[in-house]
Amino acid sequence: MALFCINRYGGEEEEDEEQQEEGAEAEDRARVLLERLQQQARARQLKKQREAQPRGGEEAPGAAGLSPGGEPREGKGKRKREGEEQPGAQGQKKLKAKQPRSSAEGRAGTEPAADGSSSPVKKKKERRRKSKVQRERTEADSEEDIEQQENRDNVKSKSSKRKKTDEETEGDETGKKEKSERTKENQSAKEELSLAASGEEANYPPSSLTILGDYDRKPVQKVQPFLPQWLAQPKRVQKRIRDNLCPIRDVPGIHPRLLKKLQMNGIESFFPVQAEVIPAILQSASNGYLMGQGGYRPKDICVSAPTGSGKTLAFVIPIVQVLLDRVVCHVRALVVLPTKELAQQVSKVFNVYTDGTGLKVVLITGQKSFAKEQEMLVQKKVTGYCSLADIVVATPGRLTDHIRQTPGFSLTQLRFLIIDEADRMIDDMHQNCLNQIVKAAFQVEDDSGSNMLFQRTKPGPITAASSCSPQIPLQKLLFSATLTQDPEKLQQLDLFQPRLFTSVYSEKKTLGDGTETEEDANNKYTLPEGLSQCYVPCDLNSKPLLLLYFMLTMKFTRVLCFTNSREASHRLFLLVQAFGGVTVAEFSSRLTPSERQRTIREFEQGKIQLLISTDATARGIDVKGVNYVINYDAPQFIRTYIHRVGRTARAGKVGVAFSLVLRIQERRFLRMLRDAGIRDIQKHPMKGKSLKPLVQQYEAALCKLEKTVKNERAQKRA
Repeated sequence: MALFCINRYGGEEEEDEEQQEEGAEAEDRARVLLERLQQQARARQLKKQREAQPRGGEEAPGAAGLSPGGEPREGKGKRKREGEEQPGAQGQKKLKAKQPRSSAEGRAGTEPAADGSSSPVKKKKERRRKSKVQRERTEADSEEDIEQQENRDNVKSKSSKRKKTDEETEGDETGKKEKSERTKENQSAKEELSLAASGEEANYPPSSLTILGDYDRKPVQKVQPFLPQWLAQPKRVQKRIRDNLCPIRDVPGIHPRLLKKLQMNGIESFFPVQAEVIPAILQSASNGYLMGQGGYRPKDICVSAPTGSGKTLAFVIPIVQVLLDRVVCHVRALVVLPTKELAQQVSKVFNVYTDGTGLKVVLITGQKSFAKEQEMLVQKKVTGYCSLADIVVATPGRLTDHIRQTPGFSLTQLRFLIIDEADRMIDDMHQNCLNQIVKAAFQVEDDSGSNMLFQRTKPGPITAASSCSPQIPLQKLLFSATLTQDPEKLQQLDLFQPRLFTSVYSEKKTLGDGTETEEDANNKYTLPEGLSQCYVPCDLNSKPLLLLYFMLTMKFTRVLCFTNSREASHRLFLLVQAFGGVTVAEFSSRLTPSERQRTIREFEQGKIQLLISTDATARGIDVKGVNYVINYDAPQFIRTYIHRVGRTARAGKVGVAFSLVLRIQERRFLRMLRDAGIRDIQKHPMKGKSLKPLVQQYEAALCKLEKTVKNERAQKRA
């Protein structure tokens, strides 16, 4: 068995050593390995004898030297040899691990006889019993590994005890040194922190490193925007309409004829915005419309007030009063509005207060033919073209067409330029409408003679030469419920020393203990005072059911419902119509202007209970009698929300606004309102049980809707 192991391990080692060293070194290693294997074989035989399994014919040669005195003596001899050989084997293993190669070679040379005598006998026996030897080998290997591990543990335990005793003596000395060093480091660290806290500067050598932070976390300071003085310090207008009504006779400077007109129309008091803005415009034209106050150019005026606060009347009254004394008909006032419906509404107000004054108001929105509008604006005579309009109310697109294509249409005598819904006009500045108006206002005419004295040039620095030639000033009046405070956008309007009248400001409220707190400090927009806001979280399929529930179960009347597109409003109109039980109409660009006017008239008369509309009616249109506003599609922008909900609770009345918000839109919708300073909106959840009675009829209405949509598509194709 030993030779089998020698040949196997020796062969592997020789192959490895042929690449590194000569054959002599390989033989020396083989001898050392042979000696170790012989000792292992003896240890195995002794263990087998302990287990009382003697195998006489199979004993190793080491058993031949026993005394011939019988079996009891043989057992004693075996026990003695056990006690002698086991420590010897352990000692040799220790020596092999510690001694160098030369000592192992010398020890291997002292027992050449044992090597020669034992190897041939073991070869013969192994050939006879290969199967038995393999079994014994596996068992012996496991036992050998156990013994080697025990021996190693003993050696390690002894060496560790010695090391501990040595380290204890050294550790006492080093421990004292480390403690002293740590105390010094702690003291130095405390001194550095105390110096940093007290702000004392130490004279350290200069360093190339720069410290970018400190240990203490400082609160982040909010960056305050730097605004021009007219934006930072505006003229404040009272928000609460009911509590701050001003009698019309208390406002100074209003013509008696206009006071009678106001009383005839049932107006006895001005709203806060009207009471502030009307005197300001009249004061700027106190010397007549041909010249500013004191001969200087009048300041431009900006007004930011909530919807339904009376902004239209705030510029109609002073403009009519200033132009009452005009002699020659010229375009003195130009009102630019974003939508046709809003332009019609403003034109009606002007017609009411110019009736009987001789002033002419012309509406150009594209509802009539271009040639007919030209006939309304100018008239050609032998001496040239003469204007037929004192006040022009127009939409941007149609106005630019007349500036380019209508001969004789001149804005050189323009005194007031009114831009209603100014924020939308700024957003649509790509049409370049405002620049064309200003260019037409300062255009030099071809006429010569006396008119050259009053030709208008672009205003510049005031000098003696510029003061000698009087010219009509151009004053800009801007009105909006959501007027931007971005100076970069307002710069596009080229305002001259503007004055801002706003109702968006923080109010101080005194508490019971006498302290004052600011409310609405972060408000960017102001909503009507009597408006109540709610939102209903829902999913996409339940939105039509919720609208029907409000109309049929909750008995809502005079409801204005907003969608985000023309197609959505049309489909919702067809669905509610197929469901039945509700008088419904739609209001969008699908209808002609006459149809839209008729629809609004019927809604105001109460013939229509639900008006489904796009954002066409959200901008400035005064639809009378709106009790509820429902945002069927949640608005994407805060300004759209402000103008939608502003269709109710107008002129100090009460109204309710509901918003149907999808659950995935709820967080964004609330954040949008919170950023604008709107926090008084309430959540109004709806249970599914309340909608179940409507489901069956709703499904039948969906089938009808599908058929009607197919029929409409077929008609379009035909």
